[in-house]
Amino acid sequence: MARITWPYLSFKYDVDFLLTKQSILHIVSWRIAFYTHITSSLLVLVTGLFQFVRHLLLHYPAVHKWAGRIYVAAILLVSAPSGLVMAFYASGGFWAKLSFGIISVLWWYFTWQGYRKAVTKDIPSHQAFMYRSYALTLSAITLRTLAWLLPFFSHIHHLHGREMYVWIAWLSWIPNLLIAEWLIKRRRLPLPA
Repeated sequence: MARITWPYLSFKYDVDFLLTKQSILHIVSWRIAFYTHITSSLLVLVTGLFQFVRHLLLHYPAVHKWAGRIYVAAILLVSAPSGLVMAFYASGGFWAKLSFGIISVLWWYFTWQGYRKAVTKDIPSHQAFMYRSYALTLSAITLRTLAWLLPFFSHIHHLHGREMYVWIAWLSWIPNLLIAEWLIKRRRLPLPA
C-alpha cells in the first residue's frame, strides 16, 4: 500500500487513479479528501495490524493502547469522513457511490463502538467491533486486489469498466465483513445488541 500511495504524494494529477478523476480534480474538497484519505488510511492499516499481535497485547499493553488510540482517532477524524466525501464523487454511478458511502459510515460506526466498548471495559464487545472495523480497513487492499484480478475474468461475464467498478465497490468490503463475522462467531464474541 505504501508503494501504491507514494506516487500520489508528488501531488501531480497524472498519476494512476487520478487520471480517472480529471473531471473533478478542480473540486478542492475532493482533493483534500483524497490526499487525507490515502495518507491516513496507510497509518490506519499499520496501527490496526498491531492490534492483533497477541504478544503485544499480553506483554506490551501500553503499545496496544497507544496504537489503538491512533487507529481510532485517524478513522473517526480523518479516514472515514474523507472516504465519505470521496464516495459522493465515486465512479460507477449511484451503486458505487452507495457502496462507498455505506462502508465509510460502517467503518466510522464500528470503530466508534469498538472505542466505546474499550472505555467501558467490555473487552469481548470491543474485540468484536474492532474485528469489524479492521475488516473494513482491509477493504482498501481487497479493492486493489480485485481491481487487478477481475479484468482477467471480464470476458467470461462480459463486464466492462462501469459495471466492473460497481462489483469491485461492493466486493471490496462485504466478503471482508462476512469473514469478520465468522471470526467473531467462531471466537464466541458478542453480537451487537
